[in-house]
Amino acid sequence: MAELLSFISTTGFTHLELSYFIMIIVGIFFVYLGITRDFEPLLLVPIGFGIILGNMPGTSGIYHEGSVMNLIYFGVKSGLYPPLIFLGIGAMTDFSTLIANPKLILLGAAAQFGIFATFMGAILLGFNTLESGAIGIIGGADGPTSIFLSSMLAPHMVGPIAIAAYSYMALVPVIQPPIIKLLTSRKERLIKMKTPRVVSKREKIIFPFVGFLVTVLIAPEASVLLGMLFFGNILKECGVTDRLANTARNAMIDIVTILLGLAVGASTQADVFLKLDSLKIFGLGALSFCIATAAGVAFAKLMNIFLKEKINPMIGASGVSAVPNSARVVNNLGRQYDKSNFLLMHAMAPNVAGVIGSAVAAGVLLGILG
Repeated sequence: MAELLSFISTTGFTHLELSYFIMIIVGIFFVYLGITRDFEPLLLVPIGFGIILGNMPGTSGIYHEGSVMNLIYFGVKSGLYPPLIFLGIGAMTDFSTLIANPKLILLGAAAQFGIFATFMGAILLGFNTLESGAIGIIGGADGPTSIFLSSMLAPHMVGPIAIAAYSYMALVPVIQPPIIKLLTSRKERLIKMKTPRVVSKREKIIFPFVGFLVTVLIAPEASVLLGMLFFGNILKECGVTDRLANTARNAMIDIVTILLGLAVGASTQADVFLKLDSLKIFGLGALSFCIATAAGVAFAKLMNIFLKEKINPMIGASGVSAVPNSARVVNNLGRQYDKSNFLLMHAMAPNVAGVIGSAVAAGVLLGILG
């Protein structure tokens, strides 16, 4: 009987508390959204299962030094995983539309306004300066950048910030359409844009070098993110490193995504995650994402005042970094009003510019606050 009682005391049933049960339900809900609603399943399924894994009572959690999950989590807290993700993104990104119409980079820059607006909001809600900087980056809708910056400025907030960032990335099709419709008229949504010019191979090879030099001179602290992004793009465009490019955009990014998702999910242990600050972060993240979307659309409308050849202001919403979801949302909205209006190629320009913009914004914040 003593041995039986001793065994029972080692099981998770004796340690199960309501807070753990709540987080397990949250994890199951994330997996449900990924599988049945197709909301970023490559992200939500690993994160959701990670939440379940990290909240199983009686186990060696992710914060237990020397545990296997703690070793996997090292890639998050050290900032290792985000640059590897950026390498894969660069290897799968086509900058042609941005090169063909460079003024659209302004829309990617305008969408970053949500980052700095939320930074001020976080300070007003009582977070310190470093925490506010880490929270603000959620507005870029860029999970890897959010993890990178929070691991540098506020490591104790990596879990809630990463979950918020990836959640809003997955909810792009739900959040953005109402904001776009609110800020644009039917006439504006029907605007058709000319097919972008054909970009030469030479331009595609030169662009990542120029892009890297300019952006890193502006934000040196983001050199590792921007360097990996543009290096991955060089591997793709140069034509002589196809094997490396294929590895970066397929096997490597898939492996890192699995490890990152599990680690981020497992970091949301109930005793760390279920706090008032986490709710504030989610609220600020939603506000940040809405402001970023609205800023992109508003700036596109402002540009149309001065442009002879009008742009469809809906593409301003794709200035956030949720690639390519945000561009798809804009394209789908355009086709709702005119089935012959294909905006995807145009929306991809501010979308990839948003990836660059969020990394630059993170570098600026890290340089000022770090």
